[in-house]
Amino acid sequence: MRWSQGEAVVERLLAEGRLQKVTGSAADGTDWVERARRTLRTAHGITDDPDSAFILAYDAARHACTAVLAHQGLRPTTAGGHYVVEEVLRAQFGHAFRDFGALRRRRNEIEYPVRPGDDVAQDEAEAATTTADKLIEAARKLLPSLSLY
Repeated sequence: MRWSQGEAVVERLLAEGRLQKVTGSAADGTDWVERARRTLRTAHGITDDPDSAFILAYDAARHACTAVLAHQGLRPTTAGGHYVVEEVLRAQFGHAFRDFGALRRRRNEIEYPVRPGDDVAQDEAEAATTTADKLIEAARKLLPSLSLY
């Protein structure tokens, strides 16, 4: 059973080929959550490279958010990319996962810099790991209440 909140967005993204349905073991988000936890542990261990720590924290958050989609039998396509994950979560859950969007935008700034020297400070990397940890926990708590789309 699927819920109506966000259904129009999901249907549009499916029709556009930016999101696709999956079944079987691909429709289980628990492995994604564990992957997110491992990635975040690695991010915590990087103390001399804040840019890399931030990118890994973002990846951990993305894995957790992807877990939510996977548990519904959904996954982003290469045409949809990381933004589709944010778009679906925002449509279905409102602001519960809004911090993912901020991490995604900052990650893009880091990966594709416009200004030289726009590096990540250590405290920013630490804040990103804290945010990722909260998103992982939110996804973990949400999975049991989800069904296939």
